[in-house]
Amino acid sequence: MRTIATELTKTPKDKPQEERLGFGQYFTDHMFISRYVEGKGWDEGRIIPYGPIEMDPAAMVLHYGQAVFEGLKCYRAEDGRLLLFRPDKNFERLNNSDDRLCIPYIDPEFALDALTALIRTDAAWVPSAPGTSLYIRPFTFATDPALGVRVSHTYSFIIILSPVGAYYATGLEPVSICIENEYVRAVRGGLGFTKAAANYASSLKGQEKAKRNGFSQVLWLDGVERKYIEEVGTMNVFFRIGDEVVTPSLEGSILPGITRDSVIQLLKSWGITVTERRISVTELCEAHEEGRLQEAFGTGTAAVISPIGALDWEDRHMKLSGGKIGPLAQRLYDNLTGIQYGRLPDSFGWVKEVK
Repeated sequence: MRTIATELTKTPKDKPQEERLGFGQYFTDHMFISRYVEGKGWDEGRIIPYGPIEMDPAAMVLHYGQAVFEGLKCYRAEDGRLLLFRPDKNFERLNNSDDRLCIPYIDPEFALDALTALIRTDAAWVPSAPGTSLYIRPFTFATDPALGVRVSHTYSFIIILSPVGAYYATGLEPVSICIENEYVRAVRGGLGFTKAAANYASSLKGQEKAKRNGFSQVLWLDGVERKYIEEVGTMNVFFRIGDEVVTPSLEGSILPGITRDSVIQLLKSWGITVTERRISVTELCEAHEEGRLQEAFGTGTAAVISPIGALDWEDRHMKLSGGKIGPLAQRLYDNLTGIQYGRLPDSFGWVKEVK
């Protein structure tokens, strides 16, 4: 493991009360930054006090959108250990996203060394209250001060940390979802399989529309035929139909979620049939009418499992699991979080301890 140059803050912040953390509202004392120059590559990087970054008004990211991010968490186990969940997959996906946006490759070992050094520096910021964690946001963006659509020759790679509260303060509460039929999030051949900032900008209009109409989130359909289900909000989605669990297949417009992959592996280890395929909203409605649609839930880093209590499509209102979390969603949540916090055995080799 390489040594990362570190400049410690002279003005450490007061840590927030753990019961008031929320999500993404507070940031630790330090951050990691590395810069790329064409022909020289990424520099060794350094840990510096958290603070504003200087940027030219003509920085290409502000005009042409070359920006990618990741999201993962560090968990404090009951015995005090600090645990990361599948961080190698996050940096693998970061590079896949970077490649699509012509951002230079980052050595995953270098990125993981930087992350663990940063966590060690700000270890006191990892909360210990039940359900809390340290959210990790690595991101890359173009920095050339130039106008004109081209690939940038300079970039920044930064990691920031944010202590976050329990996503479900009062337990896993099912959400109400509407199926969006006006706006689309992504199309095959575009950016849908990446964590590009542009993906999230394109999702805002549909989400705001859903909230105005009294829904918690939006279920996206494919951008071509407008009939096949893709994602729920910014999460992957699963449906328990009869004895089978179905999730939309990865065909270029859906993010290959790390929680999604973990859920699939867990379900298969339990002997449950999991199918990755295209599923139309019509098929979903028919399954509900026939009583075969038993559960639906989203998966993602922030919530882990987000149970869906109701789905609305045009004039149809489909209530699921009696408006409560289904037994399979609960089992998945309990097992995944048990592994993440070190309460359950990690037979998959997913957890990495920060030492």
